[in-house]
Amino acid sequence: MCQLKTIGVLFVCALVAVIAGFASKPPRELTVLLESVNGHLYGMVPRYHKFWKDIKEPSLVVESKRREKDSDVLALKDALKYLDVDFFNESKVREVAEGAKEFNIPGFEENRKLVASVDGGLQNPSVLVFDSSWGIRDGSHNVPKFNYPHLSGVMRPDTEDDIAFMTILELGALIKTKQITSSELTTIFLRRLKRYDHVLQAVITYTEELAYSQAKMADELLEQGVYLGPLHGIPYGLKDIIAVPGYRTTWGSKTFKDQVIDTEAWIYKRLKEAGSVLIAKLVTGSLAYDDIWFGGRTRNPWNIEEYSTGSSAGSAASTSAGLVPFAIGSETCGSITYPAARCGITALRPTFGTVGRSGVMSLSESLDKLGPFCRSAADCTIVIDAIRGKDPEDLSSRHVPLDDPFSVDIKKLAVGYLEDAEMEVVHVLSSMGVEVVPFKLNYSVKSVQQILNFTMDVDVLSHFDKWQRIGLDDEYEVQDQWPFELRRARLIPAVDYVQAQRARGKLIREVHESFTVDAFIGNATDWEKVCLGNLVGMPVVIVPTSFKSIENPQKVALTEEHL
Repeated sequence: MCQLKTIGVLFVCALVAVIAGFASKPPRELTVLLESVNGHLYGMVPRYHKFWKDIKEPSLVVESKRREKDSDVLALKDALKYLDVDFFNESKVREVAEGAKEFNIPGFEENRKLVASVDGGLQNPSVLVFDSSWGIRDGSHNVPKFNYPHLSGVMRPDTEDDIAFMTILELGALIKTKQITSSELTTIFLRRLKRYDHVLQAVITYTEELAYSQAKMADELLEQGVYLGPLHGIPYGLKDIIAVPGYRTTWGSKTFKDQVIDTEAWIYKRLKEAGSVLIAKLVTGSLAYDDIWFGGRTRNPWNIEEYSTGSSAGSAASTSAGLVPFAIGSETCGSITYPAARCGITALRPTFGTVGRSGVMSLSESLDKLGPFCRSAADCTIVIDAIRGKDPEDLSSRHVPLDDPFSVDIKKLAVGYLEDAEMEVVHVLSSMGVEVVPFKLNYSVKSVQQILNFTMDVDVLSHFDKWQRIGLDDEYEVQDQWPFELRRARLIPAVDYVQAQRARGKLIREVHESFTVDAFIGNATDWEKVCLGNLVGMPVVIVPTSFKSIENPQKVALTEEHL
């Protein structure tokens, strides 16, 4: 192409020179010379004719395809106006179109094959069922408490480091026997947070003034002979999507980094009633997604070259590092499971609806769950006992009947294990008298991840519609598929959203029908099982088991039908 252009320029220059040089000569001489030049160049034409064709035709095809794509983009941009989506520029429209073709449409087709029929949905109704009691608020939340084990002979360690890694039950015993005060514990854990947070990046806001006020109250109550239970005077942290009056609730995003919500989240109220002491608002990934937030990225205490992974990163990292005795996180899909597994800490994602969510940033009303990060499963049980029950402002919350876990005879349990379960864990359970059997979840739904994504993306977009419309998603802390995934959600039709919920209902029924054991164990980070568990609303306990290497802590998930 460059050679051809050069020859063309030379030809023009030569012609101009010839005309200029012979402008004063008779026309006949000029004509002869031009014919001579033309004849010489004419001999070159066959050689470059093919060259022109070879170069020009592919470029014409490319140009044609480009124009076709541009035309499609403009057509889609025009069509989006009828959905009141006129704020995407052409670049975003092109991005959305490509994403819809690659991800949305295959998911639509898979769900239709699964549930669409001429029976009008009789066989596979949607899980979006109307409840005539909606809006009727039940203010009661009194449920029978568990019978906690009594620890005797617990002595205060000599060092603060040893104190920092004690369990809730052990710390509670120290407080109850007045070997340590809540104010002392608060000082110890605040000091640890401030000493190590510059490395881990796990804290967004210290609630120091509030902490000492609550600790003082806990100490005074104990002096008066009032003991509120094992959480009395125990410091903790909250994921920063949970509102606490007078303090920032940033949702991890620079868009909301100065936001103060003067509301007491229900879970915060419950922990306050139990006598716990809030010392920090902990890192959440931006808008409760993954571990990047407006201040950086939370690191893994076991290896600070790596990250905590998941939006409850601050809760997992700070508990794992002994910076708090326990912390509250949330999960829509994986945000408790993955950070706990990654940071080698025990955590509980409870059955959907067990813990009220009023005063908490919502991603998806049918997927969001709140749960604790602790040092042991027993500690998780203590925390869940304090926060469970009906939240009058969260109409999806309910009293979930639970057996007292401290009274369960494990030898009467049947526990299944999946193919990816750690066999050493299976052998340990077997040696304790637990009946362990091979187990497999049987379900025909193949579009598990697509159902999860359609559900979450549309729900999230409904909450952050205005945020996207005014262009604030351009300021979002980009990670993985966000905010692109939320733009793509604009092309999920209402019909296909409901079809996804019908497929979800089918999945729920099939999973419950195949649940022939009391619980099952498997790899905590199997992505399909994580998606499945959240769609079905099943609980999971993540328990660290061993290490193969510092980069790869082993972890096991114990999943029950109800917990």
